[in-house]
Amino acid sequence: MTVNATGGGPVLRIDGAEPLSAASVEAVLALCDAAEDHHGPGVAALRVCGAPDASFPRELSVGLVSKWERAVRRLERLPMLTVAVASGDCGGAALDVLTAADVRVAVTGTRLLIASDGEAAWPGMALHRLAQQAGTAWTRKAVLLGAPIEAEEALALHLIDTVVDDPAATLAAFAGRAYAGTELAIRRQLIVDAGTTTFEDALGAHLAACDRALRRGAAR
Repeated sequence: MTVNATGGGPVLRIDGAEPLSAASVEAVLALCDAAEDHHGPGVAALRVCGAPDASFPRELSVGLVSKWERAVRRLERLPMLTVAVASGDCGGAALDVLTAADVRVAVTGTRLLIASDGEAAWPGMALHRLAQQAGTAWTRKAVLLGAPIEAEEALALHLIDTVVDDPAATLAAFAGRAYAGTELAIRRQLIVDAGTTTFEDALGAHLAACDRALRRGAAR
């Protein structure tokens, strides 16, 4: 995993075929640091590909998995739009990050793969995100049968937002109109909470966000 910075924001490259390690965690945290320090238009770009082989999950510990999941959770809450571009087979750490991104772009021919520990699907938080995003009925079938998810099927299930031949142009279009900041993170959280809260419970948070927006507008 590597992190690069461009004028449009930080870029993280993740190969799901690489074993999960402390360096994997540090790479995600480095992108989060860069995104939180970014001002103006741009996106945090996530280039994901690769899937674990049959030796997964070698040399993993619960402590390392916990650090990884917390890093991905921080990525999921960034005050910056995250856009993931997936290509080829995509599983393991690559799938974790893909399912945590705001916008998911797949290159034609991409397949999503759910990693196995040799007996069953790996029980990481990607399963939680897949169930939230695609529904429990579909996720049950995909996880228990372990079949690859083709790009067009992922598109129909809203796991992928678009399938393209030229992801660079799509990424540039998002980078030119997206702004980073706390307000973006607040709007994202309101959307996420809508799936688990009633109108009455959500009203206070939405009114607080409206009040914040009005105060910011008056200050400008």
